[in-house]
Amino acid sequence: MENRNELVPTVVAALERGDVVIIPTDTVYGLAADPRSATAMARLFELKQRPEGVPVAVLNASAEDARRLVAASDSFDRLAEAHWPGALTIVAESAMTGQLHIGDTANAAGVATIGVRVPDHQLIRDCAKLFGPIAATSANIHGSPTITRPAELWGTFGSDVDVIIDGGELAGLASTVVDISGGVANVLRRGVVQVD
Repeated sequence: MENRNELVPTVVAALERGDVVIIPTDTVYGLAADPRSATAMARLFELKQRPEGVPVAVLNASAEDARRLVAASDSFDRLAEAHWPGALTIVAESAMTGQLHIGDTANAAGVATIGVRVPDHQLIRDCAKLFGPIAATSANIHGSPTITRPAELWGTFGSDVDVIIDGGELAGLASTVVDISGGVANVLRRGVVQVD
């Protein structure tokens, strides 16, 4: 990967233009866009061929930044302190209802939720520190295997994506997803992080 100090302005400028970018994370490559832009997010969903009913998580620079997006919760604070930065996505009641275009986020009780994460990847945290929250989902076609090599990214998305950051071959292990919006921790997807 090129010098991080050179890549951060490239990624941030692309996000500010409303572009969709592919970025390496601590888990997999991600398709990323500005969650505040309906146009950018529509493009992300289109590229991934992802149904609107499957929401996209939001990457943040710090737990403090992520906390601003969710309703206050002791469970959230405990999980964030124990596992961030890292491969844990926490789904919690949203404090940003209607402000982010991340898909249909209502849980079974009809409460608007949001999945947030602070990745253990300095490039992403640096970008989020300058840009703000970044919507991201694995860079593959919905329902297809995870892509771990840059050449596969080009083969799948080609010139349809505005920027691809080459982070080399990644492990391809997904983040663990835990939903705390119902008052108890419910593991939606088992991944790198073990949550009891």
